[in-house]
Amino acid sequence: MSRLLIAIGVICLIAGLLWPWITRLGFGRLPGDFRFESDGFSFYFPLATSIVISIVLSLILWLINR
Repeated sequence: MSRLLIAIGVICLIAGLLWPWITRLGFGRLPGDFRFESDGFSFYFPLATSIVISIVLSLILWLINR
């Protein structure tokens, strides 16, 4: 269990460091990512990006545990 948590932490760290390059691929601007803006307020909810990342991570973990 501890190895799994460390691996997830490392993956999150790498994704965070690579985020400027990942956004060039279109992540963070997919259809289904909601952005609300008004005077002095903005809210961004990356629903589609979260779903894609969840599917990819699920596949990777499934392949590792197989």
